[in-house]
Order: sequence, then structure tokens, then C-alpha cells
Amino acid sequence: MFYWFRLLGLIIIDSVLVNVALYTSLLLRFDGYINIPEQFMNAALYLALWWTFIALASMCFFKLYNRMWQYASLGELSGVIKAITSSMAALVILIYLIPLPYLPRSVYILTWLFAVILIIGSRLLWRITRNIILKGERQAAKRTLVVGAGDAGAMVARELEQNHTLGLQAVGFIDDNTLKQKMSIYGIPVLGSRQDIPMLVDSHDIEEIIIAMPSADGTVIRDIYNICHQTRIKTRIFYGTDELLNGRPKIREIELEDLLRRKAVNLNIDEIAGYINNRNIMISGAGGSIGSELCRQICRYDPAKIILVENSENNLFEINNELGEMFPSLDIEAELCDVKDRNRLQEVFKIGRPQVVFHAAAYKHVPLMEKHPGAAIKNNILGTKNMVEIADKVGVDTFILISTDKAVNPTSVMGASKRIAEMVVQDINRKSKTKFAAVRFGNVLGSRGSVVPTFKQQIAKGGPVTVTHADMTRYFMTIPEAVQLVIQAGAITSGGEIFILDMGKPVKIIDLARDMIQLYGYEPEKDIEIKITGIRPGEKLYEELFTACEQMTATRHERIYVSETSEHLTDNIIDKIENVYNRNVFVNRGDAVELIGIILPEYKHNRNLDVINK
Repeated sequence: MFYWFRLLGLIIIDSVLVNVALYTSLLLRFDGYINIPEQFMNAALYLALWWTFIALASMCFFKLYNRMWQYASLGELSGVIKAITSSMAALVILIYLIPLPYLPRSVYILTWLFAVILIIGSRLLWRITRNIILKGERQAAKRTLVVGAGDAGAMVARELEQNHTLGLQAVGFIDDNTLKQKMSIYGIPVLGSRQDIPMLVDSHDIEEIIIAMPSADGTVIRDIYNICHQTRIKTRIFYGTDELLNGRPKIREIELEDLLRRKAVNLNIDEIAGYINNRNIMISGAGGSIGSELCRQICRYDPAKIILVENSENNLFEINNELGEMFPSLDIEAELCDVKDRNRLQEVFKIGRPQVVFHAAAYKHVPLMEKHPGAAIKNNILGTKNMVEIADKVGVDTFILISTDKAVNPTSVMGASKRIAEMVVQDINRKSKTKFAAVRFGNVLGSRGSVVPTFKQQIAKGGPVTVTHADMTRYFMTIPEAVQLVIQAGAITSGGEIFILDMGKPVKIIDLARDMIQLYGYEPEKDIEIKITGIRPGEKLYEELFTACEQMTATRHERIYVSETSEHLTDNIIDKIENVYNRNVFVNRGDAVELIGIILPEYKHNRNLDVINK
């Protein structure tokens, strides 16, 4: 009902304004009412009806009545100019075609000019009046500092100005660019650089800070956040124009991913679409943290079908429902299947007929696999062996194994099992028409095997936050970033490679713990204790991305490298696994570790294995 009242009101206002424009033009042309010739006055009265109808129809055509004028910008103003210009042109054409009574040519020009001014003025007057009213309401709004005086900062400032429900008022910008100092955006001044934040918070009574630098890398965000943290003022972040919420900036709490952010991944969309689009894609471990993100991203490239292979009923249920809602027209096959079950796996391959396979199913918790090495062997090695042999048999085009940096010079059962899985992939590649490859990367933030969820739980409980060693370092990347690069690696493989993702710089786990404690609003050691617990069996102080026998070389993608190694290292690995497997050595822990040592002589068994089982 409100819409129709609003529409009727605007039509009445515009009808009056276009006629005022016409009459004002006559007065100006003839220097007053008494000087207007009768024939032109009669012509104006006759044309007024035509002019009003054509002008209103033109404004409807250009959808001026569907716009929210409190957010009027150049787009809305150009729409008014187009509508009035079109309607005036149509009126002049009709005068000569029908014909209709005519007026002096200067009257048409003046009428066009006055109509544009009056209609634009009416819209701007509404916006100005609204802002004056809201300004009175916004006296209680929190005084806010916006860090970043670029496009994103301007977008945030405008949103704060127009959306009073946020309860925020931008009073200044921060930017390190000296050319922007003492300039202003929407009347809001650039007050200084990041180093001036503490001083400006005090001098301008700042109550909140918003970082609006979506293209900045994690080191910049970390530095700015540390400065803001000194002020004890609430700090939030604008994530980016690709994260707009209903066309509006998405402002949220700062997360760990922001502090570790790296430049965006540039993908070759044509390459990826070439092997994903309209193909049958299988993902094992489809309900896990990596597997589920693979599903989400692959579905955006319009596969013909996606086959979800998952051993956990709950995980399979959740990812199947999620994909069904996000991609209702996509053919999705949800298969409850354990990669260790060869017969069931053969049936799934036969039904799904996959052309591309991403093998993400794995046991990955290091301490658990130290305690249960037989499970690691069955799932990570024999499961991979089942997958690659069946993929070879049914003629899959491309097979990508998701590996880990723990496979490099492994000291844990989990790492050793994943290294052997890599070797299995390289071994079968030499005998198969299928392109088999592996992608190796480090920890991903937010995955179920990551330290981040553990830290969150410990902080929520009030601490302590436990770190195994003060010098422990790890490589980190976000799940979406890792998955994007995995999909890109599948597009450039020719078979047999171990791709290594650019993980950036390693991060100290203790620094990660401090960052997370601060993000939750606490002070490390003062509010939340950080406790050193000692290295667990199988853990290393730092991870490596390639072995001494490997060399990293570049690929055509700047964030993906390939490991080059001697082929004899992986000769007949599958046969060795088969021979040892036939001995049924999975009865006890010692036999399982012996199996790993036979296949991977460089693996050094952790002597503390028995200790953790007592």
C-alpha cells in the first residue's frame, strides 16, 4: 500500500514540476505574463497535457519511480536527464508530425533545462531533508574512524552516513598516502596515517574503528590491528566488494584469516572450466573441511554431476543438503562409502562414472595416528591404493590426491602414510592413461585438524591456551585459498607431478595463540595464560615443503610449484604394499610400523610410541 501512495505522490509532484518548467520558460522568453502572445498561451495550455503525459511515461520507462532517492547518486541524476531529454524530443517530433500547436524553439530548450533542474532538485531536497532529520537522530551514534581512504573506505563511510541503524558516524579517515592527507570524502576529512591512530582516538573521542582495506595483505592488517589494539577501541573490518551483503558493505569482526591474509588467488577460469564443466566429478572425503569446500567451488563450474563419497553419515547428510540448496539443478549423488571397502568403492565408480576425481579422504590427526598406525595405513595408504587402481580401471581422466607437508621427511605415522600415498599415485601414473597427481600443502585455518578450533575452545573456557613448543612453526593458508589452488593444479597436470602450493611464510604457533587471544579481547598472559606443554609424539618443530631428493620448479601459475624427483624412488610401490598386505600385518602396532619402514626406509619411527599407549 505504501508503494502505491509513494508512486501517486511522486507522479503528482512531477506533473506539477514539468508544467511549472513550461510556464516559467514562457515567462522568461517573453519577459513576464502580460507580454505572452495569446496564441502561444493557448498553445502552451494545449501542449501541457501532451507534455505531462509524455514526461511521466518517459520517467516510468527509465524506472525513476523505482529508485530509492535517499541514496541518489550520479546514476539517478543521469536517469532524470535521459528521461526529460527523451520526452522533450518526443514532444517536438509530435508537434511536427501531427501537427500540434507550436511554441518558440527557445521555450523547448528552457523547458528542458527547468524540468531537469526542478526534478533533480526535488529529489536532492528529499535527500537533504532526510539527512537533516537523521542527523538529529544520530547524535548518539558512535564516533567512528575509517582506516583506508580508497574506494572501500568511501563505500563504508557512505553506508555509515545513510544507514542510521548501524549506530555509527564516520568522523575521519586514516590513510598512509601523503597525497590524501588533509583531503576529504563526503565532507569527512582524512586526519592522518596509521601511526596517528592512538592520538586521533583521544583527540576526536573515537568509539569504534573500521578497517576498510580489502586488498591489503595480512602483514598490513596485522600492523594496523596491533596499533588499534593499543587504544582498546573496538575494531572491525570491511571484507571487500565481493562480500557485499544485499548491495551493502559487510562489516564484521576481525578474524585470524585477516591477519594471515595474502593476495587473492588468480585463477585461469578457462583452464578450470575446460576439465570441470559438463564432466562427472567425484570427491572422496566430501564432508570434511577440504572435501566440502572442493564440492562448493567445483559446483560453480557447472559439472554434469558431482559424486560425494563420504564415510561419515552426518557429514554426508550435511554437505548433500547444503549443495542441494545452493545448486538445485545440479545432479548430486551422495554415496555412503568407505575408501577401504574396495567392493563398495568399485560399485560407486561403476554407478557414478567419474571423469575427474579429487581424493581428500584421509586420517590426519597426528597423535591419534601415532596411537593407531594400523588405521592410518588402512585408510591413507590402502584407501588411496583402492582409489587409484579403480580409477585406472574405469578410465578416469584426471586424479588428484590431497597431500600434506607432513609427508616431507616424515617423523609421524600420519606423515609417512601420506608420503606413501604420494608414491602410490606416482607409481600408477607411469602405467596408466589416467593423469595422476598429488597436491601438497600445509595447515588450513579452520579445518578440523587445525590448531585454531582448539585455541578457540581454550579461550572460551578462560584458558590456558596450550602450545607444545615456543619455537613451533607451521605454514598456514585458508581453506578456500587452498582449494582454489588444488582445482587449478588439476587443470595444469600432465600426470605424475607432486604440486606444492605457495604457503607464504611460516607462522609461529605461539604468535598465532597471542593473536587469537587479542582477537577475543583479552591480553595474553594477563587475562589468558599460554602454557607450553612439550612436543607430542610424531610432531616436528617446523614443516618442510620438499625433501632433499626433490627440487621445486615453477609452473605457469605463480602460486603453484612442482616437485621434481627421481622416478626410481617410487618404482613398484604398489607391488610392495600388496606383498606386505598379504601378510596381514595389521594385527598389532609393531607390525603396522614395520610395514611403513619396509615401504619407506627413510621413515624414522618415533620411539615414544609406546609411552603414549601406556
